[in-house]
Amino acid sequence: MAAAHGAWFTGDTSISTSYHVFYFLITNNPLDFGFPPPVCDQLALGVVAVFGPSHSSSVSAVQSICNALEVPHIQTRWKHPSVDNKDTFFINLYPEYTAIARAILDVVTFFKWRKLTVVYEDGTGLMRLQELIKAPAKFNLKIKIRQLTPGNQDARPLLKELKKDKEFFILFDCSYRMAAELLKQLSSMGMMTEYYHFFFTTLDLFALDLEPFRYSGVNMTGFRLLNVDDPRVASTMDKWATERLQGPKQESGLVDGIMTTDAALMYDAVFMVAVASQRATQMTVSSLQCHRHKPWRFGPRFMNLFKEVRWDGLTGHIVLNKTDGLRRDFDLDIISLKEDGTSRVSRGTSFPVQIAVWNSYRGMNLTEKSKRENNNNVTDSLANRTLIVTTILENPYVMQRKSDKELIGNDRFEGYCLDLLKELSNILGFTYEVRLVGDGKYGAQNDKGEWNGMVRELIDHVADLAVAPLTITYVREKVIDFSKPFMTLGISILYRKPNGTNPGVFSFLNPLSPDIWMYVLLACTGVSCVLFVIARFTPYEWYNPHQCNPSSTLIQNNFTLLNSFWFGVGALMRQGSELMPKALSTRIVGGIWWFFTLIIISSYTANLAAFLTVERMDAPIDSADDLAKQTRIEYGAVRDGSTMTFFKKSKISTYEKMWAFMSSRKNTALVKNNREGITRVLTTDYAMLMESTSIEYISQRNCNLTQIGGLIDSKGYGVGTPIGSPYRDKVTIAILQLQEEGKLHMMKEKWWRGNGCPEEDNKEASALGVENIGGIFIVLAAGLVLSVFVAIGEFIYKARKNADIEECVSFSSRMEELGMSLQCYKGIRRRSRPHSEARTACVLCQSKRTAKREGSRRDSSP
Repeated sequence: MAAAHGAWFTGDTSISTSYHVFYFLITNNPLDFGFPPPVCDQLALGVVAVFGPSHSSSVSAVQSICNALEVPHIQTRWKHPSVDNKDTFFINLYPEYTAIARAILDVVTFFKWRKLTVVYEDGTGLMRLQELIKAPAKFNLKIKIRQLTPGNQDARPLLKELKKDKEFFILFDCSYRMAAELLKQLSSMGMMTEYYHFFFTTLDLFALDLEPFRYSGVNMTGFRLLNVDDPRVASTMDKWATERLQGPKQESGLVDGIMTTDAALMYDAVFMVAVASQRATQMTVSSLQCHRHKPWRFGPRFMNLFKEVRWDGLTGHIVLNKTDGLRRDFDLDIISLKEDGTSRVSRGTSFPVQIAVWNSYRGMNLTEKSKRENNNNVTDSLANRTLIVTTILENPYVMQRKSDKELIGNDRFEGYCLDLLKELSNILGFTYEVRLVGDGKYGAQNDKGEWNGMVRELIDHVADLAVAPLTITYVREKVIDFSKPFMTLGISILYRKPNGTNPGVFSFLNPLSPDIWMYVLLACTGVSCVLFVIARFTPYEWYNPHQCNPSSTLIQNNFTLLNSFWFGVGALMRQGSELMPKALSTRIVGGIWWFFTLIIISSYTANLAAFLTVERMDAPIDSADDLAKQTRIEYGAVRDGSTMTFFKKSKISTYEKMWAFMSSRKNTALVKNNREGITRVLTTDYAMLMESTSIEYISQRNCNLTQIGGLIDSKGYGVGTPIGSPYRDKVTIAILQLQEEGKLHMMKEKWWRGNGCPEEDNKEASALGVENIGGIFIVLAAGLVLSVFVAIGEFIYKARKNADIEECVSFSSRMEELGMSLQCYKGIRRRSRPHSEARTACVLCQSKRTAKREGSRRDSSP
């Protein structure tokens, strides 16, 4: 019962030859308590410790006997927690099951797995993994649990289901013998690829023959308790291998000459008992009888030696809990299968590489070697690999190359994404094959939850990378992985460039609104009236018109009502009126009015240039809000694209309204691709919602199209990979390198730069035409015509005032004055004749006046 293969333990010179290790073979059947169990026969001969048994069904019986007789019972295998009742004389060198579960959870967290399938061999597996199964309540982890068929080593039906369900992260809780069979079956099922990650909980993964899978690219992780860095391990393994070579070989899946964890734990257990026996001086062995219940008197003392001393074994440091005898403060090596895994021990055996160390107290820590590997060149795992790249035709990202000769392979395409792919290939060292997506779609989810387009090809592992204008979205991130964005952008509106509207002849009035013009006129009228009243009220505006006659009682005021208005209008027009206020009060009115007119005229002049020199664009829409508020202009996006998904998932009221409009007209609003949408924008009254980078490219080459408004959202294009792909992080690092070197910007300039349309900001101001300022001439002509009529009226009024009642004199005087006024070469003329002279000039008129006066006298006489 002590240990299988126990004969070679006595070969260690550090173990006293005064003690012997006995081996008893116990079948897997439970002990029959109707007969004396073999352990009682050995106890009767006298023992210091009992090892085993290997089967859990016999543990309870052996533990009860040892506890009653106070003999140390040392176990080296996993023990059911219900058996652990904290017996005083029980020791277990196998790591505690809860600690193993915590180690598994830490590894899952380290790899950032979001989905995990647990495959267990027997019912004890669920007990060992309780901590992991409880994890989804705390971590963002989705766990599926499946069981291997009991008693059947053919797991291919289950593996086929896992492959069909696209379960790429699988944890196997099984023995190393079953693990060896699983590896063969996984290989035959075609699941040994870089997209799968297998996690084995057996502590003997390192002892399996993994060389056939070393270059498959598969990710394989496990634990190792055996301290292979200890020189004693190499020496002990040499002895172990020598003993094994002498006997018949078994098809166990183990590499020749490798010690299993069970054997190493048994070695440590026997070694620990032997050393403790040497330290326990004056200790004697007694014959013990199972039916007499007389305990061994040195049992408690011997047991304390185990719990109080720190032991160094093949499985590392051994520290026992004084309460329950379980092992604590131990280290687990986290190992991984690597192409360059060359950690070698004795006899040329290659082990998986240690990537981290997990401690039951301190948790997980990466090894220095693993840290250095993370900082090494990222080309290691991609060198000389050929990747399948899915993409979609979209200018200028991916375009068909034009050539007179027939092109094959990757030479058929050109564009921004092809240049990006070439740069990534140069950095990472891989080769690639470009394929167009089968259905010509980017990737969207239907009502059944099924995906299409490039996203579906990544999910199905038809392609390794998706290098295209593929938008990083939340729903896509749940089913595939993205690199860091190589381009940032947002959704905007593509629409026809509106024609410039010609300004009217009275466009010079546009710099100020009609309300301002009305307020200016009212202000001018009000200031004139206030000036008139104040000028009349203040005594300092009245003056003596006859300066040579100071005693004159006549005083005069220049600010009549008309002069006050003229003063206001002159100041507003930036002209003088030759009327100067004399009083302080009137000067205050004048100064404030001048300041007001200064601001108004300056503002008008500054705004006039913008209104008269730049043609205003009369666009029917200016933003997404304008689109949402109308139905005349139809709008939409690419069907099953990220833009459509954005409006479909948005909770903003404006965008919800826009999606309701688009979904109600799916047959016309949603287009198959950008090319179809651009054609509709040019030929119909249609606005296209698409990425700003595509709009920038299109508007550079078609001057009739432009971007309307700003960005509706902010997002980025990334390289898509299958979820859990080992290529994602490496592609991300390469993209960041290209960004820092400025190559991403250079590639964008190369493919986006166009020569068709001039920049609006660089357009020179055009000369003003009649259509711009023609209204000024109309106002001028109207003013001239008005002044002519006013002058005629003034002339007639003055002539009638100077003439007498007689019509002939009145007519002659008018003609005379008109004739003198029209003499262009004379600037001086005689004043009109007095009425007395006019009366003698015409006899006819004189007689008429005389007759009129006589008639008046007769009428007035009594």
